[in-house]
Amino acid sequence: MLKVDLKKDLKHLYQASPREPAIVEVPVFDFLMLDGAGDPQDSPQFQAAVAALSAVAHNLKIIVKQAAAVDYRVMPLESLWYADDMAAFSPELRDRWKWTLMILQPPYVSSNLVRLALEQVLKKQKLEPLARLKFLKYKEGLAAQIMHLGPYDAAGPVVARLHAFIREKGGELRGKHHEIYLSDPRRTAPKNLKTILRQPIA
Repeated sequence: MLKVDLKKDLKHLYQASPREPAIVEVPVFDFLMLDGAGDPQDSPQFQAAVAALSAVAHNLKIIVKQAAAVDYRVMPLESLWYADDMAAFSPELRDRWKWTLMILQPPYVSSNLVRLALEQVLKKQKLEPLARLKFLKYKEGLAAQIMHLGPYDAAGPVVARLHAFIREKGGELRGKHHEIYLSDPRRTAPKNLKTILRQPIA
């Protein structure tokens, strides 16, 4: 049985300093993805999407372990955040936010295996977002990232530091704000939550 830990293999992308931002080059990866909109703090759609993604990702792990004798660690939940009008992308206008929830998949996962996992999950759970689940490649390219320690809704000053760092380096903001959730909020106190904040650079 081959054991794989992509989080460890990709530690330059899934570890970050809370003190200083760093510039990284993010290659193309395969992701399970679900799109949605609205304030995540009071959105049943957001929580349902999290549950649907997690269910399929963990089912895929079992399928790959049985079919290919590869036991891999399920990667953490990630999200992309944006708005049709980026002027509306502010904490005061959270109801206008759009988001894409996603979980990175190892190279052993194929579209056929995703379909199989989806079919198996649908037999057990009637999660509405499963009908909108996608398996896509995503390339972020050049980006800057930093670790945020604490509640999700307190990340504003850290995001501002990250943007200032990019501009000091002569770069411009590009694409969608990206967050990687390294802690389970069900088991971690808000003050101890670890979230990587990433911003693509032009």
